[in-house]
Amino acid sequence: MKTKTEQLLIDGPAGKLEVEALWQNEDPKDPNTKKVALLCHPNPLFDGTMKNKVVTTMFNFARDQGMHVVRFNFRGAGKSTGEHDYAVGEVEDAIAVLQWITTQTSANQLWLGGFSFGGYITARVAEQILVTPHIWELTEMELIKVVLMAPSVENNDASNVILPTKKTIQIYGDADRVIKPELMKKFAEDKQISTYVLKDAGHFFHGRLTEIKSLLEQHAV
Repeated sequence: MKTKTEQLLIDGPAGKLEVEALWQNEDPKDPNTKKVALLCHPNPLFDGTMKNKVVTTMFNFARDQGMHVVRFNFRGAGKSTGEHDYAVGEVEDAIAVLQWITTQTSANQLWLGGFSFGGYITARVAEQILVTPHIWELTEMELIKVVLMAPSVENNDASNVILPTKKTIQIYGDADRVIKPELMKKFAEDKQISTYVLKDAGHFFHGRLTEIKSLLEQHAV
């Protein structure tokens, strides 16, 4: 199967959003591909972009699983315009990209993934799809998996977030020095989501990316 990759700027709530889309077919509307992944990157204030290596690992996983894959830069990162909005406007950025996806492809089985700051945004986007999809015109989207990679639950309040419990997994390292492992453990317990802890792995999963991809493959849908 021949894939097609696009790099483009789309309209977002704070200006332009830089998007990279990998389509599994020459025609993204080909009904043979039913799954699409959307990936969210770490905090732009600390040089996080869609090219982050953990995001790229998820990108490669989704591609190899036969999904369409879309990643993008939040406002103020890369070529995206606007300014960082401390996890408020960034949720709207991700939803704007999702809305754009619905105009490009008929695939509606959604795999959501995010790392660090992007993990928190991913959780909030999943909540919007679950609770208020009609507001965003995303009623046709079906969440099939939510993957939170070392989500920033320490710097952002995720205590009230609503997640699809059985479809959500969290992955983090027990040697994380950016987000306290005990807070991610408590988050998982409170939300009753499956969690996988990589022994001796730090926040950025140095040297553990192959292990992460293998873990994602074990939980493929």
